Amino acid sequence: MNWYEGLLLGLVQGLTEFLPVSSSGHLRIGRELLGIEAGGDIVFEVAVHAATVLSTIVVFRKQIWDMLCSLFAKDGLFRNIKSPSTFNDGTDYVLKILVSMVPVFVVGMFFKDAVTALFDSIYVVAAALLLTAALLLLSDFSSRIFKTSRAQEAAPASRNGISWWQALVVGIGQAVAVIPGLSRSGTTIATGLLCGVKRDVVAQFSFLMVLVPILGEAFLDIVGGDFSASTTGAVPILAGFCSAFLSGLVACRTMVALVKKTRLGWFALYCALMSAAIFIFA
Repeated sequence: MNWYEGLLLGLVQGLTEFLPVSSSGHLRIGRELLGIEAGGDIVFEVAVHAATVLSTIVVFRKQIWDMLCSLFAKDGLFRNIKSPSTFNDGTDYVLKILVSMVPVFVVGMFFKDAVTALFDSIYVVAAALLLTAALLLLSDFSSRIFKTSRAQEAAPASRNGISWWQALVVGIGQAVAVIPGLSRSGTTIATGLLCGVKRDVVAQFSFLMVLVPILGEAFLDIVGGDFSASTTGAVPILAGFCSAFLSGLVACRTMVALVKKTRLGWFALYCALMSAAIFIFA
């Protein structure tokens, strides 16, 4: 991989991370178009995902800071650990994010090699994009199919807009979405909507819940020596990282607002067309 190829792939990552169209799937497609061997080396993918996570931290810095401060408040986790029922809203939100991380932690610990092997096939991406399209369509029409809008009105509002079981189910969606081509944001947002979580709530929750797993994966790769053993050179990785970070900063605010307001069916159509193109031309 050359530096300009890393730059292009980082740009793709930054622009697609915040849309329900699978950034990992687009990275795989980008590799195919550029003629770059995918192999079993996913260090570049981890690096550019970490870059967009950093851009997310910059965009959501106020919310993240408020949550961290809430942990040290009088009614927070570290000063009120004996009375969890009286935790403040910020601590409650952080703990629900931690609950959502459990499924992806299990996948990362026990199924990492199997997931890595999936990046070798472009047809896995095509099939997963089709599944993403179906999931987005299902969530888009859920209010008519399952009457979730009435159920939301009748049910008491959960604290912070999301309950413990909803946080866990959204977390399961994130764990399944490690498959390349299955959009992480699309899966988690769609799963949340199907569970009855409001769109604005699940959109923010979806982008915040990925911070620790991605940064943790990057840290483990550095400590474990995976970066030094990578078949991709340091310059393309650095170029991709910078490109993904800068494009992520530009795209994040716009894309998050777009996901909150735009019908997911349009993204489903795009995913279906991309899947069809791969099956036809690959």
